[in-house]
Amino acid sequence: MISVKNVTLAYGKRVLFEEVNINFIKGNCYGVIGANGAGKSTFLKILSGEIEPNKGSVEIGKGERMAVLKQNQFQFDEFTVLNTVLMGHEKMWKVMQEREHIYSLADFSEEDGIRAGELEHEFGEMGGYTAESDAASLLSDLGIKEEYHQSLMKDIPSNLKVRVLLANALFGNPDILLLDEPTNGLDIETISWLENFLADYENIVLVVSHDRHFLDSVCTHVADVDRSKIKVFTGNYTFWYESSQLMSRQINDKNKKTEDKRQALIDFIARFSANASKSKQATARKKALEKLTIEEIQPSNRKYPGIIFQPLREVGNQILNIENLSKSVDGRKLFDKISFSVNKGDKIAFVSRDPLAVTQFFDIINGLGQADGGKFEWGTTVSKAYLPVEHNEFFTEGLTLLEWLRQFVPAHVTDADEPFLRGFLGKMLFSGDDIGKKTNVLSGGEKVRCMISRMMLQNPNCIILDQPTNHLDLESIQAFNEQCIDYKGIVLMTSHDHTFMHTTANRIIELTPKGIIDRLMTFDDYLEDERVKFMRDEMYA
Repeated sequence: MISVKNVTLAYGKRVLFEEVNINFIKGNCYGVIGANGAGKSTFLKILSGEIEPNKGSVEIGKGERMAVLKQNQFQFDEFTVLNTVLMGHEKMWKVMQEREHIYSLADFSEEDGIRAGELEHEFGEMGGYTAESDAASLLSDLGIKEEYHQSLMKDIPSNLKVRVLLANALFGNPDILLLDEPTNGLDIETISWLENFLADYENIVLVVSHDRHFLDSVCTHVADVDRSKIKVFTGNYTFWYESSQLMSRQINDKNKKTEDKRQALIDFIARFSANASKSKQATARKKALEKLTIEEIQPSNRKYPGIIFQPLREVGNQILNIENLSKSVDGRKLFDKISFSVNKGDKIAFVSRDPLAVTQFFDIINGLGQADGGKFEWGTTVSKAYLPVEHNEFFTEGLTLLEWLRQFVPAHVTDADEPFLRGFLGKMLFSGDDIGKKTNVLSGGEKVRCMISRMMLQNPNCIILDQPTNHLDLESIQAFNEQCIDYKGIVLMTSHDHTFMHTTANRIIELTPKGIIDRLMTFDDYLEDERVKFMRDEMYA
C-alpha cells in the first residue's frame, strides 16, 4: 500500500497540493488525470521520493519495491540494453555486481565464501537465476529484437530506447509501479501488449496518460488532480467522465425530481457495471462498481473548451481525387501508387507503419509539400482547415493572441472586431487578460488551442488533422473528439489517440510503400480484420 498523509507542495504563491490524504491499494490501477499544469507528473515524483513535499509524508509497505518509468533516455547510454532492463530491479542488480566482484577476486578468503553464499541465497530468492532470460523475454514482448540486446543504449534508435526504459520499469514484478505517459513512442501492437500486461498486474499501478483507450483498458480507479486536491473515484476514465457529466446535468436541471435523478444515476452505474464484465479487469472493476454509492459521484469542476466547426456550405459531389501519388524521403519510400477519392460523409483515419508517410501526405494535399509523382485535385466547393503536427512556424512573431488571430480572418467575415475574435479565443478558454499574452511564449497546449481557434474561424467543410491530440489535456481532447463525431463535414485525420480514431472514423486508409489498403469500417474492426493483417504484411514486405 502507498499512504499519502497531509502532503502539501507549493512553489512560492502557487500551491500545487494542499493537505492531500490518499491510500493506494494493492490490486488497483489508478489513472492520474488533471489539466495540464495541475501537477500529475509532480505527484508521481513526490511518491517516488524525487521531490520532497513542503509538508506531509509518503509511506509504502515494509519491504515493498517501487519502480518508476525513467524519462531520461541518456541515463543508461554506457550500459547494454539487457543490463539496462536488469538494473530496473536495483536490489538484484547490486547483488549481481557484488557477486561478480567476489568471484573475480584472485584471493578468495573464507569470509568471501560466506558472503558469496549469502548473496547466492538472496539472488535465488529474487529470481536471479532466470533474470537474464526474463529480461530478454520482456524486451522481445516490447518489440526489441534479440540483435539489440547486447548493444549499448547509446547505439540503438531513440524509439527503441523508450521501450527499453519501459522494460526497465516493468522488470521483476515491482510492488508499486509509477508510469508517466508509458504509451509515448509505442506502436498500436505494443500498446495493446502493455494494456494486457497491466490488466493482469496484481500490484499497485499509478499511470499518467492522455490516451483514453489505454486508461479505460487498464484502470480500476481515477485519481483526479484538481484545485490542489486529489480525489479517487471508482471506475475507468470513461466512467468518471460520463458519470461526472450526468451528475452535472442533473444538478443544473432544476425541474427534475430528486428521485428521478437518483434513478437515472443508479441505471447508469448498473449499465456501466454490466459493460465492465466484458473488460480485461472484469472482476476488480465490476466489484468496485457494485459497491459504488450515488454519493460518490460528483460533477467535475473542469472547464471544457467549446470546439465547434460550422461550415458555410455543404461540400459538393467532387471533394478530393488522388491519382498515383508517391513520395520518398532520403531514399526511403513512404508511399507509392496512391489512388482514391473522398466521398460525401467520409471521416477517414489515415494510418501507416511509417508515421512520416501520413504527415508528408497531408502536407502534399495542403500544398505544403511536393510529391515525387502523381496528382491530386480538390473540388471547387471545398473549404478546408489544416492542423499540422508541427506548427511552431505560426508563432515566431511576438504578437498578442488577438493580433495573431486577426491575421487569419477569412474574406467572407466582414466584421471581425475585438468582441468577435474574443469569442473564438474564449471558446478555447482564453479569457480576460489572456488575449494580451504574446504568442511566442505560449506552451505547446496553448499553441494547439490557438490553432483550433484559427480553424473554427475559417468555417471549413473539410478538416485535416495531423496528431490533433498532441499537447492537449484530456478535457480538450474529449471536446475535440466529440466535435469531430458531430461534425457534418469531411474529416481526414491521423492520431495516436485510439479512442479518437475509433469513434470518429468510418473509413480507414493505410498508406504503404506498395499502395493503399482502403476499408469502410471502424478503426477497431480494421485492427482485428484478419484479411487486413495479411495484406499489411504483404504491403510492407
